[in-house]
Order: sequence, then structure tokens, then C-alpha cells
Amino acid sequence: MRQTIMRVQKARYRAAAALALVVAVPTLACTQDPGESPGIRKEAGVKVSMRDGIRLSTDLYFPPNAVEPVSTILIRTPYGKDREYPYDRTIRMFVEAGYAVAFQDTRGRYGSEGEFTVRFSDREDGYDMTTWLADQSWSNGKIATFGCSYLGETQITLAAERHRNHVAAIPMAPSAAYDIGGRPWTAFDGGAFELAQTAGWFMLGNSSDRLELYRGLPVVDVVADSGAVDTDYEDYASSTPISDYFRSLDFIHADDRFDVPALYVDSWYDFGVNETLQLFNQQRENALSARARDNQYVIVAPSTHCGWMRPANSRAGARDVGEWRLDFEDLYLRWYRYWLDGADTGITEMARVQYYLMGANEWKSVEAWPIPGTEFVPFYLRGEGNANTRMGDGTLSTMSPDDESSDVLVYDPADPVPSLGGQACCTGMSTGAGGYDQSEIEMREDVLVYTSDVLNDGIEVTGPLQALLYVSSDAPDTDFTIKLVDVYPDGTAYNIQEAARRMRFRDSLTESVLMVEGEVYEIRLDLHATSNYFGPGHRIRIEVSSSNFPRWSRNLNTGMDNHTTTEWVIATNTVHHSAAYPSRIILPVVR
Repeated sequence: MRQTIMRVQKARYRAAAALALVVAVPTLACTQDPGESPGIRKEAGVKVSMRDGIRLSTDLYFPPNAVEPVSTILIRTPYGKDREYPYDRTIRMFVEAGYAVAFQDTRGRYGSEGEFTVRFSDREDGYDMTTWLADQSWSNGKIATFGCSYLGETQITLAAERHRNHVAAIPMAPSAAYDIGGRPWTAFDGGAFELAQTAGWFMLGNSSDRLELYRGLPVVDVVADSGAVDTDYEDYASSTPISDYFRSLDFIHADDRFDVPALYVDSWYDFGVNETLQLFNQQRENALSARARDNQYVIVAPSTHCGWMRPANSRAGARDVGEWRLDFEDLYLRWYRYWLDGADTGITEMARVQYYLMGANEWKSVEAWPIPGTEFVPFYLRGEGNANTRMGDGTLSTMSPDDESSDVLVYDPADPVPSLGGQACCTGMSTGAGGYDQSEIEMREDVLVYTSDVLNDGIEVTGPLQALLYVSSDAPDTDFTIKLVDVYPDGTAYNIQEAARRMRFRDSLTESVLMVEGEVYEIRLDLHATSNYFGPGHRIRIEVSSSNFPRWSRNLNTGMDNHTTTEWVIATNTVHHSAAYPSRIILPVVR
């Protein structure tokens, strides 16, 4: 087994020369440059100086027969402005609607100068670019922003700078720029490291042997072993969820204030949907003006990361969630027409929160999140000590337990529970995010399965989710994972949401405290948020284990750090459920 010495400091942090999958969008064999459309004028590679003299490469698109001055839509990307898909279509649409579009490579990427570090200079560069655009002779001073994933993140970091010319935003799946404590760049979950998503993003291209790379130890070397060099990955993999390293970067924090109307878009099988919903609330609560406070909107689709930007297939993984597509392009244009042109498009008359209820397969509208009147109902883990596999005796009930035997699972880091679907992005693996049948996984002895009775009446579960478990282990450190599952009448078991808790971070994400063998601990697992209708004839199921790999890195169970070490031990982990230890998941039920 290889050993490595953790790098504790770098003079500068840089991302890979070419990044992996961006938003899980397939590259088309041929796309038309919007600048080649009749009448559209393109100025390619314009070098725009930032405050420190670094020049960022920007393509400018101007509408045909434009009567200057015009409003501008700014899109900032680390993925290469020349790789235009899926933005070629929307750029053309915006320009033909009469707007200029500025499509820019972020600092250190492709045609732009400088060095690129995730979340290093996005605030300042976004602000300086907005100033430059507003000062151009062809500009009317109104700047809007657009984009998904990292291109959404650059919008909210700009919004936090409160530039007076930034008048409207459409931040889509922007959550990786949001860190209110413990989930910077959505690279951690309950202290567990998001291995596949984080390493996958920093790796070069798509590799057929990704899973084998993810299996490699030490974890800190995974990206370098793929051939990618000089990346920030080592800093992410070796830092605690709350650390000075992350505090030094340009994340959005709980005290940031905003003053721009924003239309958020995200999806239930996206890794950061809960953070997007929190951003929506924070934008309203911390708004500097009534204009900003009263004009925050959010739309949550049932797709995967940025899935609404892809054509054709509307499935969320293997799960059929019906035909959910809205006319998103019409929404974008109506939003910009209202804020840039002052046109009465009716866009501000829509509900503040529009969400898709999976299972019922319908759009619903409310005015606040969480939904007013939501009842948070505990569903208790029950059984007589043999909940291993879906053939065991584990049940899920709204009745609290009496004296019952605990359930035991044996977790071997050499044979972790495989990830299948879920909320993820950019892993580079053949099975992506979304809902998949978990039945095979539920036959593993290291998976505890708790299933409700067949439902006579349907239940809408919409809102934030949380589980409270009582656990113990013979190891000084280990993980506990949980998964919410919708069991269909035919037995198909689709994953809905999932979470992890690294036990050394059970009380605090700032301090690592090991366990005492046999001591029972109360832990909370944040399953983020969802919206799912468990219909009549369905059953609600919970899976509990100690791994979900490679989504989360394996806990090696030794109590040593999990990023530079290569030795592991097998852990015997126990989930307690009794009157004294009422383990449960708390579901947000909407009547």
C-alpha cells in the first residue's frame, strides 16, 4: 500500500488545466456558434482587465440591428466559453431578443490570464466585469446574469458584492458557492468527504477506470493518480469541513446581504438543492431593499444537476417522474424583459416557490419554504434485532418503540456499500445521479432495512428531512449512512434522499472527537430536502449502513485521518431502537 505525506500548504492553488464533467451535459458533435447566426455580431477574445491587471478573455455578442444602448447578460464560466453547449442556444435566444451577451472565461481558465482557484476571486472579478460592461458606450448600464452550476455560483458571489448595475440574476444550481458552516463547495456531508463528486470534478476528462481510481488509497492522491496535476483537490481532501482554508475563500456566508432580484432553479436529485432553498430564504431575509426582498423566486424540478438544460430524456436516473418540463426559455426571457426592459410580462405574479411533487408527478405552488403548516412526523425504526437485508424484521412505524433488540452491521472498508444514483454530479461514472432500484443493495448483510406497512392513503413528503439515530461501535471512528426509499407496489425501491455522519464530527464539524467503544451516541443526519408522494400501495423505507461508496470516502475505522492513511480495520456497528433510544427519521408531511 502506498503512503504519502499530506501537503499542508501551497503558495498558490490552481485547478486542473482541463476540468471534468461540468453539469453532466453530453457534448454535441456539432453546435453552431451564436456569432455565426445571421445579423449577430461577435467580438471574440476581448481582454478585460481586472483590478490587479489580470485580463480575462470575453466573447461579446451583439443583437442584429441593435439600437444602442442595450442591456447585457453576463455569463462567467471556468469550463471554456468556446465550448458553448448548452449555452449556444440560450445565447442566441438572448441576442435575438435584443440583449448583448458577455461570455467570459474565469480567471486562469482557457483564454484568461492568472491562476484559477475554486472560490478565490469570483467576487472581485465579477464586480470588475460588471463595472466594465456598464461603462461601455453601447451599454445602458443594466447587467443581468445567467448560468448553471459554477456559472450559477459566480452569480451569487457577485450578488453578495451588491453592484448597483447588477439588476437581475438567474442562478441555477448555485449551491456549491454557499457555505453556512460545514459544507463548503458541497464537498462534505455530516463531516464525510464527498469523494466521487469532488475528485471527479478535478480529474481530467472522463476515465473508464474512475471507480478503480476512487478505490485507491490514500484518498489525498486520488486525483493525482488520474493524471491531473496542480489542483486544489488535495486541500479539499485534507481539510476539515470548517477550516481556515475554506474560510479564506469566496463562499457565501450567513451574514452576506443582497440587493438583486433572483430566479433560482434547481432539482430534487441535485447535490445542493437544500442549499439553494436556503439561499432563496437568505436572499429575502438579508435583502437591503424591498425590491430585492419581494422578488426572490425558486423553481425545483425533479431532475438531476442542471438537468432542465438538457433536451429529451426527462427521467431522473432510471425513475420515471412524468413529463415535468416547463418552458424554461420563456421564463428566462420574461424575467429579463421585466427587469431589463420594464415590460409587463407577469413574471412577478408567479408563486415564490414552485416545486415538482415526484410520485404524484405534478407541479405545485406555495409562497414560502418550508411550506407553512408542514407537520414534521417521526417514523421510528423498529424490529427484533434482525433488520439486515430487506428480508429481515426491520419495520418503520409512527408508533414509538418499547424494549427491542438492537441491530448490528459489520462494516468492512474493503467491501463498502456501492453508491447507486442519489444526489451527485460530475463523478465520471456510468451510473449517474437520480433514482435507481435499490433492491440488490438491500440484500447486503451490512445494510439495515426498515420498511413501513403498505400505505392505504398517499402521503406527501415535502420539505427538509432529518434523522436522529442512537448508535455505537467497537471502532474509535466510523460512519453511519441513511437513505430514504420509496417502495413501489411491484417491489421496486427508488432512492429519494440520503445522508452521512462521520462519527468523529458527531458533535461539531470544527472538532474531531473519537468514540468510546460500546458507548451509545445520539447523532443527527441531515437528509437535505425533497418532495415525494408515497402513493397508496407504496411503502416508506429507510436503509441504514456505514458506507455509500464512492459518493462518500470510506471511513477506515482506525481513528487516524482518513485522507493520508492506507490501513483500515473492520467495525462492528450497532443501531439502537427502544424506549430509551428512539431512533427515527422525521418526515415533513404536507396534508
